[in-house]
Amino acid sequence: MEFRIILTFITVILGIYGLGTSKNIIKSILCLQITESAVILLFLAFAQVDNGVPPIFPNDTSLMVDPLPQALMITTIIIGSSITALALMLSIKLYHHFGTLNWNEIMDKEG
Repeated sequence: MEFRIILTFITVILGIYGLGTSKNIIKSILCLQITESAVILLFLAFAQVDNGVPPIFPNDTSLMVDPLPQALMITTIIIGSSITALALMLSIKLYHHFGTLNWNEIMDKEG
C-alpha cells in the first residue's frame, strides 16, 4: 500500500509541475485533470481496508468497508468531468477570440 501512496504523491507533484510550467491552455487543463485523478486515487488508497467486506449484511463489522469515501469520489469524478468540459469549451472560445492557446500570447494581446 505504501507504494501506491508514494506513486500517487509523485503523480500529484507531476501534475502540479505541469500545471505551473505549461504554456498551452489544453495542456494546463490536462495537467489539472491528472492532478485531480491522483488526488482521488490517494483518497481511495487511504480509505482502503485490507481484507474488507462489503457493507451489505456483514458478519464482522470490524472488517466492513466504509462506502462514504467511494461515494464522495464518484461525486468528485462527476464534478471534475463537468469542470473539464467547461474549461475545454472556454478554451475553444479563447482560441476563436485570440487565435492562439498560448497563455503568454493571450496575456500580451489582452494587456
